[in-house]
Amino acid sequence: MAQRNFLSRLGDELRYSLDNLTETVGDLAVPTVRLGVTGLSRAGKTVFITALIHNLVNGGRLPMFDASAEGRIARAALEPQPDDDVPRFDVEAHVETLLNERLWPQSTRRISELRLTIEFESASLLSRTLGRGRLHLDIVDYPGEWLLDLPLLEKDFRSFCEEALARARDPARADVAAPFLAALAAADARAEAAEPTARLLASRYTDYLGACRADERALSMLPPGRFLMPGDLEGSPALTFAPLDPATLEGSPRPGSLAAMMERRFEAYKKHIVRPFFRDHFARLDRQIVLVDALNALNAGPAALRDLEAALAEILAAFRPGRVSRLFSIFTRRIDRILFAATKADHLHRADHDRLEAILKRTVARAIERAEYSGADVDALALAAIRATREASVTHDGETMPAILGTPLPGERVNGDTYDGNTEIALFPGDLPDDPEEVFAGSEARNPPVRFVRFRPPALQTTAEGATLSLPHIRLDRALQFLIGDHLA
Repeated sequence: MAQRNFLSRLGDELRYSLDNLTETVGDLAVPTVRLGVTGLSRAGKTVFITALIHNLVNGGRLPMFDASAEGRIARAALEPQPDDDVPRFDVEAHVETLLNERLWPQSTRRISELRLTIEFESASLLSRTLGRGRLHLDIVDYPGEWLLDLPLLEKDFRSFCEEALARARDPARADVAAPFLAALAAADARAEAAEPTARLLASRYTDYLGACRADERALSMLPPGRFLMPGDLEGSPALTFAPLDPATLEGSPRPGSLAAMMERRFEAYKKHIVRPFFRDHFARLDRQIVLVDALNALNAGPAALRDLEAALAEILAAFRPGRVSRLFSIFTRRIDRILFAATKADHLHRADHDRLEAILKRTVARAIERAEYSGADVDALALAAIRATREASVTHDGETMPAILGTPLPGERVNGDTYDGNTEIALFPGDLPDDPEEVFAGSEARNPPVRFVRFRPPALQTTAEGATLSLPHIRLDRALQFLIGDHLA
């Protein structure tokens, strides 16, 4: 097994080098930055990309993005993407949904891509004399759950089973894992392989993963990720397996047994689903932003935060962070900048943004340390790619408190009231603690420090002259400066 994995990795590295050499030759005329955008379920990937494109194309307010603030961006326009076999990110439809329907677009369900070409004036006098610069920004959007599969490439079936069963038996998961664990206890891994048994175990395991992801638990460690987003692979043998009790896996499984079939399908999952994603998409990235829905985890409690921390550490273990010299960059790619962003900062008053950022940094501390050790630049910030609220002050019982103003989505409940999607409310969302350790070490009883309410996207404002402004945001400009600012200097 170890020799086969080594040969497979060696073959992949040779292919990566050949592909990168081909792309580098194509980039000689116009440099290209491939930006990966990911995040676990409902972290805001689609919204982030849509806001980024809308602000750059329409000249949005981006004061912390140097090239924009200094008036050096001459033009930003969409162009045909380079990969004809990858679906296009439908930015036009998402803008239509946001602006005209004032609804959030559907979340990421598959990989997609978009190319934005930026024409700019260099900040350097010498470079300006050579003419206007151009940069292709290729944005690659993919479900964050797929990232959780990448560590499986380095694991055998037994390791996967040990880790999966340990999580299923954790007190934070035991109740929703009970149907799967009962089905597993009734199955005999040494018996003859039977398709109905395999389908039952896979179905129970998938139901358990889905229940873990629900808002009230907001758990994040949910591999295999394609079980929750099967697409056209639903029902295929490569997705019809489940972890077995490690105690039944001593030695090599008997040919023809349930254990042998599950092990074979686990390896097929890695070979036919996980490895091609890594090879064709993930290994080609230059920059990466990981969006984190920390507020949802905060609402669910300390167990969800600890699970999120473990998931993000696992995710970064699959990255290829670091720096390579200009010469060796012809043959290999590394992610040299990684940005972790806590989304939905507009659901808090600005006084709590630093605290949200501190909680994020505490959550991704292990991931950041690993990336920095490899030589990559890493940053973390709190942002709202589209700001759905405004800030205000409210007085209650003679006490003035900071509040946010926004229109809850239809059906949202606040203090027992259900809203119709048209009524604006003032809400005191609560305060985050100064010490982020408090939210990790707190009681498992659900007593969230903030109240999370889903608001409608904002109606676009217009100037006194009647011009329509771009989508409002919080720190989208800082994110852009970190991710691509050096290429526009």
